Amino acid sequence: MFLAPENLWSPVRWAENGGVRLAFDALAEGADGEPLLLATGLGVNRLWIPDGLCRMLAARGFAVARYDQRDSGESTHLPPAPSRTPISALFAKRETAYTAEDMADDAVAVMNALGWRSAHLLGVSLGGAVAQRVALRHPGRVRTLTSMAAVPGDISGLRTMRYIRMRTLAKFARLRFPDTPDGAVEAGIAVSRLLASPHRTFDERAAREAAERNVDRGMHDQQAQSRQIGAQWHGPPISAITRPTLILHGADDPLIKPSAGRAIAARIPDSRLVLLPRVGHEFPACAWDCVTTEVRGLATAGPDLLLPPG
Repeated sequence: MFLAPENLWSPVRWAENGGVRLAFDALAEGADGEPLLLATGLGVNRLWIPDGLCRMLAARGFAVARYDQRDSGESTHLPPAPSRTPISALFAKRETAYTAEDMADDAVAVMNALGWRSAHLLGVSLGGAVAQRVALRHPGRVRTLTSMAAVPGDISGLRTMRYIRMRTLAKFARLRFPDTPDGAVEAGIAVSRLLASPHRTFDERAAREAAERNVDRGMHDQQAQSRQIGAQWHGPPISAITRPTLILHGADDPLIKPSAGRAIAARIPDSRLVLLPRVGHEFPACAWDCVTTEVRGLATAGPDLLLPPG
């Protein structure tokens, strides 16, 4: 069935966690499939996950929903925190805006609003760390966990630096664009270029078209990004994760070193790492078949745990 882009996703809906409202929507295709919640990365809105990838997941038997993290997209943006850039947030001893536990609870709030007692989780970048924390904090709500292009979810602050390519992060910090729609488009192109694999030719035209379809000012909202990256985790280590787990990581990731994926896989019992060749910190079309095949395989092999909301 062919659906026009404007009909591909449901109207935006809202979940609430305390005083935070979380924007989410659901894919029209595959609505009768197994629940799969997508969690996005640092600062970006839910539209950055490609529609083509979501449709392929639906074709493999998933009911796909996606949401904006707090401090991104249409979700609630919090008051300014002491750190003004993601780099300064890494060095800060404490951020007071909110905790990593709050962000994990946001995902569960979205699941509640969807009426899902449990779901498969696929988190990318910051969303991968959030998904790991959901599996620790709410294991009964997680059928399987897929963490992509993420750092271990139980580290923060200076310990994160061993896994981040600081030169790339510094380039992000130096990006300056007007806080206008045109500025957001140019920021989107610049960030897409920074995150792409150096082993594929960068398609600037496609990047511009994508940025024009999704004018996301969160790409250069360093205050919001600093609050997200500064959220501290106070829970158990990721070695306590008991849900079936897959770790995906781009072999050419210019932002998060593949060693982060290896560290996660080494610490989560019975997890599996898949390195994606010619993939950076991104979701290129050349990787969609591999990603969806791996997520489907994990869901098929992993036992479901269907418990009422806890």
